[in-house]
Parts: sequence; structure tokens; C-alpha cells
Amino acid sequence: MKPQPFHLEIAEPELADLRDRLGRARFPDRTPGPDWAYGTDPGYLQDLIRYWRDDFDWRAQEAFLNGFPQFSVPLDGIDLHFLKVDGQINGRGEPPIPLLLLHGWPGSILEFLDIIPMLADPVRFGAPEAPSFTVVAPSLPGYTLSFRPDQKRFSCEEMATSLARLMGDVLGFERYAVQGGDWGSFVGSRIACDVPDHVLALHLNLLPLRRDAAVIENPTPEEETYLEELKVFLKEETGYQWIQGTRPQTLASALADSPTGLAAWFVEKFHVWTDNDGRIEDAIDRDRMLANIALYWFTGCVGSSFWPYYARMHSPWPIPLGETISVPTGYLESPCEILRPPRSAAEQVYTDIRRWTVGERGGHFAALEQPDSLAAEIRALVSGL
Repeated sequence: MKPQPFHLEIAEPELADLRDRLGRARFPDRTPGPDWAYGTDPGYLQDLIRYWRDDFDWRAQEAFLNGFPQFSVPLDGIDLHFLKVDGQINGRGEPPIPLLLLHGWPGSILEFLDIIPMLADPVRFGAPEAPSFTVVAPSLPGYTLSFRPDQKRFSCEEMATSLARLMGDVLGFERYAVQGGDWGSFVGSRIACDVPDHVLALHLNLLPLRRDAAVIENPTPEEETYLEELKVFLKEETGYQWIQGTRPQTLASALADSPTGLAAWFVEKFHVWTDNDGRIEDAIDRDRMLANIALYWFTGCVGSSFWPYYARMHSPWPIPLGETISVPTGYLESPCEILRPPRSAAEQVYTDIRRWTVGERGGHFAALEQPDSLAAEIRALVSGL
């Protein structure tokens, strides 16, 4: 299991095919009512598709990614892709700490291209006293560059097993920190649950707690507020989970054939889940968002990326009921995160919470929206150990 260098280069015919499909896009009429009230706004989508076809520079985004050391290794029946950026000795002469950095859906390792240098070389970013990290950022098994057609599908639990093997068996790290959001928070938490002796610290920007009211008895006012927010979320914001978790193949057939459909499916989440003032680009860069969508398109992984939802709906919760996670834990709550459970609920699962920070800005994609704040929180958690 020796990693091999990896270099991404999408063939020109694939780029031409994408432009052709974008040029023939068909758009729906607009449902009467406010923009975005019923899903992706058609006007925004038309402008985005025009930009993707005429102005977006895939080669620039590809070159940016290729500027990071990338590798691929045969592991658990697939070729697992990952970035590995060696950390620099910090201003206090301390060696770097291994850090496993985990994305989710509809994200990719492209979320981390700004934050990785901050974590690997804090001296360069004005934090000489902060710990530095050797960052390992895998494409989750079944996602983008860790996908090939017809390969096996992975649940969060299986991802956790594979990525723990990547850190230990393949890369030889005895102990390491873990950071995750979205599915990455589930996978990271499961790693901490499965192999706690190998996890130095766990940092999350989403809390993967069970989403039923039964886990909160005699709720406090703060917990009542959360339960009301949860009720709205379960009613209005989980349609994508039900289709991806019950009929993933049907949806994949549509999105694998239409880049416009794929963009519409993704940008609705980027709109709702980011801390924006009406436009997604208030929160994240348009080119980075399109690069992420394009990476799903070129790799054809969208059906595989749905599988954790199916596995979640047809299996027990990834953190077994009654299990607790005892490793030192930190949490960054963004004001526009999809759910914000109270600390009292988190403490039922995470028994050693060292940091609980409520951020002033940001949403679900913390590494994209607020990389400075997220980097500072990861450093602070590890510094306090």
C-alpha cells in the first residue's frame, strides 16, 4: 500500500463536451413568488450556467489543485485520493502535528485549498506561536477523485475504517488530530469512537447528533429553541436527504446526464447553507464553487456520493446509541449552520468538550467561508491539550 503521486488533468474532449451541454441547457419557468422560495432560482441558474460556459477557467482551478502534493493509494478495494501537505516547524521550534481533514456533501477537497496553507505554515500567516499541522485531506471514498465507475459504495462507518487505516497503516501516524464538517463530522466522530487511542483531538463544525426529540427530556428554554429549529429543518430542508437516501439511482441518472441539473441541485444548498446576503457569492467564491461542481461532473461520482444518505437511512445512527466519545473535542458553531444543537445535547455524546465557540459569521462550509476562524479554532484546541 505505497501511495503514488497523483496529477489531475481533464482531457480536452471532456471540457468540450461540458461546454456543449451547457450551451444546450433548457431551463424551467419561474414559479410565481420570491426568488429561491421553491428551490434554485431560475434567473440565478441561467446566469451561472452562462458564466460556467463562457468565463469559468477550469484549467486555472485544476492548476491550483495540482499545486498541492496529491497521492493515490489502493485501499479497501478502491484507489483512495488524498492531499498530504507537510507542516513546517513553527516559531517555537515545535514539529507539526498530523491532522486528518474531512469534507462532506456536496463538497470536496477543493474546500480546503485556502485553509491548508494556514494550518501547515502558521508562521507565514502571522501566527508563529501556533501549532503547525501536516495536513492529510482525502477525497472521501466514493467521492470525486476517490471514485471509479462500478466501485463499491461506502457508508460513514466504512469510510471511518478506511481513513483510520490511511492515517495509521499507510502513512504511519500513531496519533493525529481530526477535523470534519458535514459527513466529515460523522466520519471523524466515528474514527474517534472506534480508535480513540489514536485520536489526539477531534474538532467539528457540525455536530452529528441524532435528530429526534427523544434524546432531550424535559428540555430547557435553549433546548426548546433547538427543537423548534429542528422541527422546521425536518419539514422544509430534508427533501434532498429522502430522495438521496431512498432512490439514489434515479436521481443520479438525471444529474449524471445534465451539468445544469447538477449545478441546480448543488447551488440550492450553497445558497441555503451559507452566510450570504442574498447571493451565494457574498459567502464563497463563484469559481471555487463551480470548480467543486465540475469536479463532481468530470468524475461522474454523483450517484456514489449519495450512498452515505442511503446507508444512514437504512442502518443505525453512525455513532451507536449509548456510545460516547471521550477524546478532547472542540466545536465551532457558525450562525448559519443547518442545525445548532445546544451544548447540553452535545455533552451526552462528547464527554470531553474543551472548546465551544460561537462564531460571528459563516455557515455550513466553514473552511470555504471562514478559513481564518476555523484554522484559529483548530490551533486553539490542540494548543490547549
